[in-house]
Amino acid sequence: MPAVVADALADVVALDQRVAALVAAGVRVVDPRQTYVAPDVELARVRPGAVLWPGTRLQGPTTWVGARAEIAVEGPATLVDTVVGEGARIDGGFVHGAVLLAGARLGSAAHVRPATLLEEQASTAHAVGLKQSFVLAFATLGSLINFCDAVLGGGTSRDDHSEVGSGFIHFNFTPWGIRGDKATASLAGDVVRGVFLREPRVFLGGSGGMVGPRRVVAGAVTAAGQVLRRDVLTPRLVATPTPAIDRPWRPGQLDRIEPRARANVEVIAQLAALRAWYRDVRAPRAAAQAGEAGDDARACVAAGVAAIEAGLHERVARLAAFVRERGGAVPPWTFEPRPPCPAALGVQSHAPELDHVAWVRSLDAQALAAGVAWLEAVAAAAREPWCSGSADASGA
Repeated sequence: MPAVVADALADVVALDQRVAALVAAGVRVVDPRQTYVAPDVELARVRPGAVLWPGTRLQGPTTWVGARAEIAVEGPATLVDTVVGEGARIDGGFVHGAVLLAGARLGSAAHVRPATLLEEQASTAHAVGLKQSFVLAFATLGSLINFCDAVLGGGTSRDDHSEVGSGFIHFNFTPWGIRGDKATASLAGDVVRGVFLREPRVFLGGSGGMVGPRRVVAGAVTAAGQVLRRDVLTPRLVATPTPAIDRPWRPGQLDRIEPRARANVEVIAQLAALRAWYRDVRAPRAAAQAGEAGDDARACVAAGVAAIEAGLHERVARLAAFVRERGGAVPPWTFEPRPPCPAALGVQSHAPELDHVAWVRSLDAQALAAGVAWLEAVAAAAREPWCSGSADASGA
């Protein structure tokens, strides 16, 4: 028998053994003949009660599939180093380096790239592209959407959630400079208040888009059929006509450092607050939880921290490249030390018998006020290097 044939047969046998081991451990593999589990997958990270529908492909040593999570429900799904929490669902598509917390869902034909986080019960419909995207609890995106390099928060429940309408594009690339740039991250809602699940929802109307970097505050509504080119800083309904532009252009032309730099700094500040929330509140809560739910929470929170830190690195790198091309300098960001977590959100408050959403909803007014003040202080500390450390912060 030729060596290449022998190797191929050995690979098939090894794959069958891996799939059989998952079945023996309590994973439901609907059709082993149409399920691929790569050699680098740690089988213990595919938890009993997970459901792998035909067309599932699992790859990467950090992949985690929690109990009652479902993969490839509507069509083939490839997961690479992706963490899927308890009861979450991926209907189909390609997902690399993403984190879905409990009950989150990606629709069919998803295309999701690293440093993407969908919190509890966040969801997309079909054909949605995400990268460096942070979608807080309950928020939902319709179909045929590109929402890369953006943060979406706001809303209180699955009945009262922030939403991006179908056919929406976040325009995250500009032609300025020699090669263009992606110093374009946008913020809809926020982290500082959004993580407490008490903010008004944001609605970004479909069949349109937003030119980053933009900010849309909680409670605002942008009408369908427009491309938003200005910030919405108060809770208003906004519809703006497309401006007529006809002016000279030359290759390599640069825009000013401001206001784009400060918009990027605000996204960095909000991600710094999200990092503190995960490291100082969510991680200790997960550590205190017992059993299967605790295992899932710890895996998801650790992956969430990694995604947020990757997002921070990306945003700082993109801002630095943008500023340097314009002759400016970006001060170093370390995000340490960070303001201490208040006692009201400390270990004594964690109630490990509650899931995360139930615990957040149980916080009283004192804990809520202390938490918002703390995260705002974290965000302010993250803004400070730019505001005081850059000689070019005012623009060129």
